[in-house]
Amino acid sequence: MWVSLWVNTMTVRTLHRLSPRRIETERKQGRYADGGGLYLQVSSQGTKSWLFRFARGGKARQMGLGSIQTISLPEARDAALKCRKLLHEGIDPIEARNRERASKRSQAASAKTFKECAEEYISSHRAGWRNAKHAAQWTSTLETYAFPAIGSLPVQDIDTPLVMNVLKPIWQVKTETASRVRGRIEAILDWATVGNYRIGENPARWKGHLAIMLPAKSTVMKVKHHAALPYDEIGAFMEKLSKRDSVSARGLEFQILTAARTGEVMGATWAEIDLDKAIWTVPTERTKTAKEHRVPLSSSATALLEHMQEVSTSEFVFPGAQSKKPLSNMAFLQLLKRMDRGDLTAHGFRSTFRDWAAERTAFPREVAEMALAHTIGDKVEAAYRRGDLFEKRRKMMDAWADYCSTIQEASANKVVPLRKDV
Repeated sequence: MWVSLWVNTMTVRTLHRLSPRRIETERKQGRYADGGGLYLQVSSQGTKSWLFRFARGGKARQMGLGSIQTISLPEARDAALKCRKLLHEGIDPIEARNRERASKRSQAASAKTFKECAEEYISSHRAGWRNAKHAAQWTSTLETYAFPAIGSLPVQDIDTPLVMNVLKPIWQVKTETASRVRGRIEAILDWATVGNYRIGENPARWKGHLAIMLPAKSTVMKVKHHAALPYDEIGAFMEKLSKRDSVSARGLEFQILTAARTGEVMGATWAEIDLDKAIWTVPTERTKTAKEHRVPLSSSATALLEHMQEVSTSEFVFPGAQSKKPLSNMAFLQLLKRMDRGDLTAHGFRSTFRDWAAERTAFPREVAEMALAHTIGDKVEAAYRRGDLFEKRRKMMDAWADYCSTIQEASANKVVPLRKDV
């Protein structure tokens, strides 16, 4: 009995050397043993924390257990006891803790929601997109169609039936939108897989997967082209347009003469215009193809710009209501409605130009395509073509300007004669 009591007393004294009062009142910098590898550590600033010291492979190691403000004395002793048990089993307590923390991080990562992944994807790719509108479209379509169904779910749990729940209601009625949503979901899930937030095949992939479950986009969607004016009516239209005294009218007139894209015209600045050389250079960041596009200016286009230069006080060639901003995206559509031509779109005049070039001239197809700044579909052709056919395009745009200035008779069916030097 006396031996047993002595052993118990010695065990307590060996392991529990520190009292709560000692822990509270100790101010001197140093380490104070509680026993069994547990120490109270007092820093030079007077802060106090728990430390577990041990030997592993002949090397002394130490492991922080936390501040005394967070970990109480009994909790620190329990933590030290767990460390001693791990050592008894041949396990390094520091490595064991690192593995446990990694496991918790992995679990937290796998619990990341689809919406969180989408937001991070958009944020990380935003700088690479050409304009803020593209990012806004990503956010808008996902908020409207994807987030209500799968936004709050762990990205790891997104499977094919869940993706189908998003797509099926809109695939038949909003096919183009649905196709874009599918592609965006696929991209986000691929990003999540690379980021170790999910594992397995991508349930939003099309080929060999959703293509089996959904009808092809081309079979359910009627292609809607931009409403275009027949080319033999362009002269009469331009005459009416020239009589309207507004910035938007001059902007639309310039777009027709250059066959440029609406956004490129509206955002055009004087810094891009060289009137002496009759060239408009659309910079890379403002083109759809992300390539600089030089536009040859006909005498009609140059005269229009000279007029705008006389009346404009803005950096924009076609300023909006506020001189420091360009025309609104809706300016041309509103103008067409005021002209009782709400059946047309500004972009459709590019089709008018293309039809004219194909049916009323003998200019080569590639010259017209280059004038429209279309990308070359044939990779071999694209690899070998280095120039932009600029001089040939200048002749074409001069011929187009001449055609736009002439009112055609209803029965007219004459081909615009090519100049000998074309």
